Parts: sequence; structure tokens; C-alpha cells
Amino acid sequence: MAARSTNVNVRVEPDIKVQAESILESLGVSVSAFINMTYRQVILRRGIPFSIELPSGIKLRDAMTDEEFDQMMQTGLAQAEAGEAVPYEDAFEELMRGL
Repeated sequence: MAARSTNVNVRVEPDIKVQAESILESLGVSVSAFINMTYRQVILRRGIPFSIELPSGIKLRDAMTDEEFDQMMQTGLAQAEAGEAVPYEDAFEELMRGL
């Protein structure tokens, strides 16, 4: 009989783990669900499901001043308060329809 689940053990820098888990929690996605989704995308695409390059024009947090970061967060909050956000379930369903 096949196992219903298995464990995955990885080593991650503590600050990266905290930041990622905080974002996932705010999206309502557990770490296990995220890893499962990512693995499924690797299988579906037969490769890494995202580009591994630095996109042009996007400033990384380490390169931002605190004021720039605060402004970016305020913009995101304003978009969410204006109803410009969608629940993660809807976004995920839309992504899956596009495959």
C-alpha cells in the first residue's frame, strides 16, 4: 500500500524561512501545501516552474532604502484595501486553467 505522505527535510537560512513562512501565512497557504504545489508544478512542467534570473527593473529588498520599502508596502496595502487583490484560491485556479 502506498504511503499517503512523506517527509521532506531541507536546510534553509533562518531569516529566509521566517520571511517565506510569514508571506505564506498571510496568503493562507501552509508550507506543506506550498511544497506540494511546487513539486506538482515541477512534474507538470518537467522542470523548474519559474525563471531563475534576476528580472530587470525589480529592486530587491536589500537594495531598497527603508523609505522605498515602506512606500512599496503602502502601495500594496492601498491596492488590497481598494479590493484589487484576489483570494489565493482564485489566483491558483486561474493559474491552473492556464496550464
